Amino acid sequence: LIHLISSFPHLRSDVILCLFVRSSESGPWTQFGPCEPQSRDMKELMKIRVEPPGVTCGDPPEKFCSLDNPYLCSDECDASSPDLSHPPQLMGDRERGGLVTYWQTVTWSRFPEPLLANVTLSWNKTLETTDDIIITFESGRPSALVLDKSLDRGQTWQPYQFYADDCLETFGMFPKKVSDLSPSNLTRVICTEEYSQWVGAKEEKQVVFEVRSRFSVLAGPKLLNMDSVWTRLDSSPGLRDFFSFTDLRLRLLRPALGGTYVQKDQLLKYFYAISNVQVPARCKCNLHASRCLLQDSALVCDCDHFTTGADCERCRQGFTRQPWRAGSYLPLPQGAANICETLTSCNDHSNRCSFIDFLEVVTCVSCKHNTRGTKCHLCRLGYYRNDSVPMSNEQACTECRCDPVGSMSSICSETGACPCKTGTTGRRCDSCLPGYNWRERGCAENICDEDQLLCQNGGTCMDFTKCSCPSNYTGSFCEQELCLETEGCSQEATDSAPQPFMATPLYLMLFLLLTRHAPS
Repeated sequence: LIHLISSFPHLRSDVILCLFVRSSESGPWTQFGPCEPQSRDMKELMKIRVEPPGVTCGDPPEKFCSLDNPYLCSDECDASSPDLSHPPQLMGDRERGGLVTYWQTVTWSRFPEPLLANVTLSWNKTLETTDDIIITFESGRPSALVLDKSLDRGQTWQPYQFYADDCLETFGMFPKKVSDLSPSNLTRVICTEEYSQWVGAKEEKQVVFEVRSRFSVLAGPKLLNMDSVWTRLDSSPGLRDFFSFTDLRLRLLRPALGGTYVQKDQLLKYFYAISNVQVPARCKCNLHASRCLLQDSALVCDCDHFTTGADCERCRQGFTRQPWRAGSYLPLPQGAANICETLTSCNDHSNRCSFIDFLEVVTCVSCKHNTRGTKCHLCRLGYYRNDSVPMSNEQACTECRCDPVGSMSSICSETGACPCKTGTTGRRCDSCLPGYNWRERGCAENICDEDQLLCQNGGTCMDFTKCSCPSNYTGSFCEQELCLETEGCSQEATDSAPQPFMATPLYLMLFLLLTRHAPS
């Protein structure tokens, strides 16, 4: 049911389409479902801005050294030369033929003044990350870095994750890994030392914001229990917002130091260089769109379900019968589209509607096909919903057909179950429970049978209503022997025969009272 796409585990393959065709005995019909665009690498659509002005190398030209070999200083950065320049757009280009291109800052020539740089990545659209965000550095990974995110197009920012070779000294935070988190604190902002330790500029280049590992906290190491992820994303708005952003920002606070302290006589080997930013994500369309389009250099959801807006965040005009709601992964497995409904939708059971002034609502009039309600969306009394066809089908409502003898009413429940009398069962109340048999007025409890309520002493059960006893036996089950005058009686029969009237104390008291007040 849930298929994991290799490059983005956050995607459900069964929520790609907003509308699909079902088949039934009465013919094909369409059904709405929750949907979302395919995931992709968003680096080709991002706008890059670096700060402060002049932080990019090459103006004026300058030489720089290798961090692995500080005496190798033959490289030069020159903004006026296409072959020697390292502008910001090289962070998001497609590298071809094995040639690595990268953006590079000026060197740390002004030490001890901090070498600070901000790299802001903007999409002017809310995105949802679907896999690990990876930043590749070409001159060692920074020894101090903060990844920020914004949900309002850069107006406000909040930390996403801290990175340092010493978290406690740099940020006053104890180091943690994503594997240390639990489902209850999965959105906690942590500081990690995993991507800042010096192991060589060429050996380890990547700094990662781990999305897949966070999913594994909920779904297990191999992401086999993705139902848990969908349930959490649907029931916890904070979790969904955690994986959403409009902008990302890298705050570069301290460059790689080569595993030592800053060597003041070799400052030309300290700088930042980023060759690639990988951001696997998709447009956030609130499960109301299967495509995201590029219009006028801006990403826009191609909204379905009668929604509109950049994120399909509101209902289209004329489809505001119910308040807007995002689509839902729940109930599993198919989810719910939560479409916006037109004010005049009558589910094809009426072509007439009326506006009720004092209620300010539009209601359908003269619903056909045994339907009722303001949208002809309910079944008439005496009918129930046929779930095998859509509500717009003429056979959407089926007659209850409750048995007039076995049921207490002709009106059944929403599932078609009739209210049965005692001893009666079946959807239509046309059968008897064990121990009961059908009579003119319904099911009556058995007096006798051939299984448990057996007639004794040769008696015969007559239509489950009474025992027909031999001439010398009586009782409900022919259990009492009669003493006939023409024959002698056994002691047992005598004992069981009717006894003469015995006066009880109550009768004696009543007799005395009556005789005392009787007229003389």
